[in-house]
Amino acid sequence: MRVFTPDEVINHAANKYLGVLVSAKYARVLNEFPRERSSKEKKLTTRALEELSGGAFEYRIVPRRRGGEARSAT
Repeated sequence: MRVFTPDEVINHAANKYLGVLVSAKYARVLNEFPRERSSKEKKLTTRALEELSGGAFEYRIVPRRRGGEARSAT
């Protein structure tokens, strides 16, 4: 298993915590695709961190809407 340093992750994310969150969400997306199951297959979280630190995908942060803002005042 490869160990990722915060410096590797921070090159493509605003901070190391955001990098881990983005990688975890990307690993969930990867899990939805069919794949070949073998004993030498990398874990999806490792693969996601490798792709993030390599710049293989881009992400954007979408501001969260609060429950009260979506309702009308009537």
